Parts: sequence; C-alpha cells; structure tokens
Amino acid sequence: MTDTLHTASAPEAQGHTPYDQLLREMRDIATLGSVSATLGWDQEVMMPPAAAALRGEQASLLSSLVHERRTRPELGELIARCLADAELMADPDAAANVRNLDRDYQHATRLPMALVREMAETTTLAMHNWRDARERNDFASFAPWLEKLMVLNQRTAERLGVPEGGELYDALLDNYEPGMRAAELDRVFGELRAGLVPLIRELQESGNRPDSSWMNIPLSIDRQEAFNRTVVERMGFDFSAGRLDISTHPFCEGAGPGDTRLTTRYDEAQFLSALHSSMHEVGHGLYEQNLPKAERFGQPLAEAASMGIHESQSRMWENLVGRGRPFWEWALPRLQAQAGSDAISALDTETVFRGLNVVEPNLIRIESDEATYNLHIMLRFDLERAMLKGDLAVRDLPGAWNERIRSDLGLTVPDDARGAMQDIHWSMGAVGYFPTYTLGNLYAAQLWEAIGEAIPDLDGQLRGGEFGGLLAWLKTNVHAHGRRYTAPELCQRATGRPLSPAPLLANLRGKLRAVYGLE
Repeated sequence: MTDTLHTASAPEAQGHTPYDQLLREMRDIATLGSVSATLGWDQEVMMPPAAAALRGEQASLLSSLVHERRTRPELGELIARCLADAELMADPDAAANVRNLDRDYQHATRLPMALVREMAETTTLAMHNWRDARERNDFASFAPWLEKLMVLNQRTAERLGVPEGGELYDALLDNYEPGMRAAELDRVFGELRAGLVPLIRELQESGNRPDSSWMNIPLSIDRQEAFNRTVVERMGFDFSAGRLDISTHPFCEGAGPGDTRLTTRYDEAQFLSALHSSMHEVGHGLYEQNLPKAERFGQPLAEAASMGIHESQSRMWENLVGRGRPFWEWALPRLQAQAGSDAISALDTETVFRGLNVVEPNLIRIESDEATYNLHIMLRFDLERAMLKGDLAVRDLPGAWNERIRSDLGLTVPDDARGAMQDIHWSMGAVGYFPTYTLGNLYAAQLWEAIGEAIPDLDGQLRGGEFGGLLAWLKTNVHAHGRRYTAPELCQRATGRPLSPAPLLANLRGKLRAVYGLE
C-alpha cells in the first residue's frame, strides 16, 4: 500500500498545509476501515462457515494496518501543528475535527499493536463460535472465548487508563459514549428504574390486557419483505446507496459514502418483528446516510456523536414512530393490501396500536416492550461490569443471568440460548456497548418532545405517511453536526436542557396508561 503520509516537516514543500495532509491521511484510514466494515457485513450475511479462520486473519491484518496508520508519530506531529495554529483553530469546523482527532490519537496510541491484532482475531473466531454454540444451546463451549474476551477487555481498559475516581469499565464505555462514567449510569438508570418498576406493576395488576394474539397471524416472508421495503423507502432510506439483507442478528453497517448496509430477520409466525427490527436499523441507516460523508469522509464531522445518539435515532423510528397510532393509520391499509390475508384485513388501527404496546416481560431483549426493555439493558450493564471487575466468573454468568431475569421480570429462563447467549455483543468484544441502548431511549424521548414543539402537526404528517418533516428536523439538529458536539452538548442544543429520564417516563406513562384504560 502506498504511504501517503508526508512528514510534518515538509508540508509547504508539498504545497499543502498540515491540516490538508491530516485530512487526506484520515480519509485513507477511513477507507481502510470501510474495507474492514464490508468484510464484517459479509461475515454476517454471506460468508461460508468454513471461511471463518481466514476471515479472522483478514480482520486481524486490517485492524493492524488501521491501528498502525492511526498511531504513527508523524500523524501526532501533524495534529500538534494544527493545534498550535491559532488561525486554523479559530475555524469551528477545523477546530472540531482537530480536537476529536487529537482525542482519537491519544486513545489509539495507548493500545499496543499486538493487543489490537489479538482482539480482532479473537472476536472474529468468537463470533463464529457464538453462533454455533447458541444454536446448540452450549454455553460451556462458548465460555472459554468469553473468558478470553474479558481478559482482553481488561487489558484494553488498563492500557486506555482509568479516569480519576473511576473504574476499568469507564475506559471501555468511553469508546461508545465519550465522557460517560459507570457511576453516572448508576444514577440515571436508578432514576429510570424507580419510575419503570411501579409503572410496570400498575399495568400488570390492572386486570386489563390489550389483545395481541393477532400478532401471531402467519405471513409469508416474501410478503413481509415487500411491506418492509414500502415502509423503509417511505422513511427516506436511499436504496441506491444502501442495502437491506438478512442476518442472525439485525445490524447497520455504515461502510462509507454511498454504502450503508442494513440487515433484519424474519419469522413467518411473528410478522411485525421484522418490521420493527427493520425500522430500528433504518433509523441507524438514515443517520449514516445523512452524515456529511460525501465531502468529509474520514473526518470526525462525518461521524456519529456517540452510540447513544446513534441509538436515539433507531429507537425513535422503531418505537416513537413505529408503535404510534398515527403511523398505523397510514401503514395498516398498506399492510392489508400487500398481505393477502383475511385475518390481517380484519384488523383495525386501534387493535394494532394497543396490541403493539402491550407490556409483557419477555426473555428476549430485542422482542421486549418499551417499558421492560430497559430492565434488560440494566441487567447486561451490571453483569458485564461485574465480569470485568472479576466479581463474577464467566462460568457463573448463566446462573446470575437467570436469577436476575427471575427477580426483575418474573420469568424462568429455559436455556442459555434464550438467556446469557442471546446477544452477539460479547462475542464481538463490545463491553460497554449495552448501556447505549437505554441512553438512546432517553435521548430519543427528549428529542421527540422537542420535535413535537417544532412540528405541531407531526401526528398529522405521520398519519399521511409524510416522514419528511421529521427527517428534515433530525438532519438539521442531529445528523448534520457529526461529532462537532459531545452527546450531552448535542442534547442540550437540540432540546434546551440536559439529559433526563423524565421525558421517557412521561412518554411511557402517558401512552401505556391510556392503552391499558387507566386514564
């Protein structure tokens, strides 16, 4: 590969400023990263099982190349020269880029190459093992991989450094939600739990339960796919710059300009599961497609503010739009026209709206209702934090998981496939990622309040299948900024106040108490 990074001592001789060189180098690094992202998508969607070992080597080599480019001393020198250029740093765009690149460089240089390669190769093989072990309900065969990944995460956290007064978990959480700390999550999650638990209890003890039996009406996958595409296109996803495929665990991969790849999964016996997973991933995909990548690929200004903000986009479309009455006033007639099912044709909007908002504890996180979903996230946060500290042995994870599900949700876990092995994240080495889902719910609800104030006729637009006003607001207030602001700063600017559990709790109380006839 051609070395395009000139030394910091000769930018003028090349006719380029240090900032020009820095952006060029970051685009090259991002291009390498896009190759890795495409291979990751292929691994989940199309790769033959026997290619796992080779893919592990490919992932390891690519991660090494990216890490080498991101940690070269010459890159640090370019960043330092940019930071010292007062005229450059007076430009808000350049200053945002340089500050974030300096943070990323300091972060990357703390990780030795050998650790980066080992993590990349281990996660590739661990994900392959997880899929097989989950299929066989065989936690014992996956446990050694999870033990190794926890050790690698401990080493990574130690290298990154524990913030003053913090813990190892903070160093990993910072990868996904910059500046967030486990202690702050404890506080926010505690407030949220204090509001959710009595609400869930009130609904369950009300004696009312909306009908959701219709959700088990069988519908062929090809008809589901046709309906999903209708919704996805109407939401604004650009299929000329993206794809929607099938994988074991739905995800979104924003590989680069013009290339955003989504996946979902289908079940003929649960025809709306795929719709909501698709709407969720499209929320991510719209964020990726509307970041300014075409002109700024490789720059922080073309990257998401945080995973919590990313999740706010997916959860907003999935829940605040996709489980709302206005959306279904538009969507149900289209579903009925495409389904070719007498049972679906007999449905009405009110039945669908109420049934979609039933609160019923579920073993599976991604199939859980809005209220109990966050208890799933708190469980995962607590358990992965304990494993990282060494307070919970990996071999004891299923027992701890099962007991927590019993105490939080009143359910008995029948097997590890529906328990501690249900999520792909730990096999990916993604410790610190799970809290961003609940942070996403919190940000989504707070943004939704602001959107309602800015677009008084939002419900009317959604009833007409007009999503452009909502998407335009998100483009202007969230997507366009990239990493210009931290997640808390972006929340403050867009909503006028810091993040709070109050909007989410208010939204859930208002909707769910009405659904259950308690208001």
